[in-house]
Order: sequence, then C-alpha cells, then structure tokens
Amino acid sequence: MEIKVVATKDEREDAYYVRMKVFVEEQKVDVEEEIDQYEEEATHIVVYDEGKPVGAGRLRVVDGYGKMERICVMPSHRKAGVGKLIMSKMESLAVDKGLSKLKLHGQTHAEGFYEKLGYVTVSGEFMDAGIPHVEMVKKL
Repeated sequence: MEIKVVATKDEREDAYYVRMKVFVEEQKVDVEEEIDQYEEEATHIVVYDEGKPVGAGRLRVVDGYGKMERICVMPSHRKAGVGKLIMSKMESLAVDKGLSKLKLHGQTHAEGFYEKLGYVTVSGEFMDAGIPHVEMVKKL
C-alpha cells in the first residue's frame, strides 16, 4: 500500500473516486453535499493498493484544530489497516502544520475505531448528511 498527499489533479480525482464510491453510492450522501466549498483549502490524502485508489481523507485547519474529514475506505479494504494509515498520515501532517489538537465528526458506527486511535467523544449524537455522527477530539 502507498499513501500520498495529493499533489496532482489525477490524485485529487482518485480521492474523489473513493469518496463517491463510499459516501455517495454506498451511504447515499447527496453529491452536492459531499463535494463542498472546502475542497481547495484542504490537504487531501489518497491510499493506493497496486495502483488503485482504496482510501481517502482530508485535513483542514479550523479554529486552531486539525479537522479530519471525509475519511473513507473502499469495502474491499476495510479491516486491512487503511483507515489507521490515513489517520496516522493526517495526524503527522497536522503536527507539521504546528497543530496540537485534532477533531472530527465521526459516524457513530466508526466511533470505536477512532477511540482506539486516542480520540474522545465530546458531543451527543447528531445527524450529518442523514447519518448519525459524534464529535471527537484528540490532543497530540
């Protein structure tokens, strides 16, 4: 597996491809909600397995936090460490940006995954794109 910080148009398209497959096709998120006004300011990550995109995520700086967003893994690669790889890379990028606090809005079914990585739930459940989420934070 190879993880890249998106640097080209093709790599950005690969990240969007994974997001479309997971969020739009699988989870039925509206495409207009998935691709938003923050795409240009975010740092995007894409994971490849034998040249094929299998995971993605993005990092933004919001209110002094590194905000982890759009974290997704293709069904074929879940439970293979891809999500952990994405999170580790984005945490490293946050440190490089001088950030010491991270936050994310995690889908409730993934809350345990994030907890294992040191994230703590700081909100009640809320709906985003029709899917239950919680806000979680981590100090680096």
